[in-house]
Amino acid sequence: MIKVRDIIIGISMLFLSMTAYGQEITKEQLKGLDEQVQEIKSEVLSIAADLNILEEKLIYPSNTQISVFVSLEKDETFRLDSLEVKLEGEPVAHHIYTYKELEALQKGGVQRIYTGNIRSGRHDLQVSMIGKSPGGSELEKTESYFVEKGVGPKIVEIRLTSDDINIREQ
Repeated sequence: MIKVRDIIIGISMLFLSMTAYGQEITKEQLKGLDEQVQEIKSEVLSIAADLNILEEKLIYPSNTQISVFVSLEKDETFRLDSLEVKLEGEPVAHHIYTYKELEALQKGGVQRIYTGNIRSGRHDLQVSMIGKSPGGSELEKTESYFVEKGVGPKIVEIRLTSDDINIREQ
């Protein structure tokens, strides 16, 4: 009986020492694996950014590209709830604003609300906004504009005030 007990204790000690040795190797291996994972993650993020740029160039070639941006006039305090953009009568963008997005616009931020393709020439652009004035009354405005698209990319900025919707083209 004593021999079986001694054998069991000996085998247990052997397994415990092997486990401790295995853990030391595993910790070192994990550090190396973690570094490799971080390197791969950085490379993947870099490749993804490059692919996004290539995708945008392929999907929206510069000769047909139009980008529409939204901003608020400086020191505007009205609350913008939603904005809809139509191009040639077709809705191309609709956005409902969160508090943080509105706060960013009020601090001078600019939002790209739409990027698409259109032919050269004159196009109808319709902008509708819904919000609340600083006094709490409902604001609903819709304005139509004509945008002239040339050969290169077209940039349109929609500048909002509590009284008006202004368009600036580049």
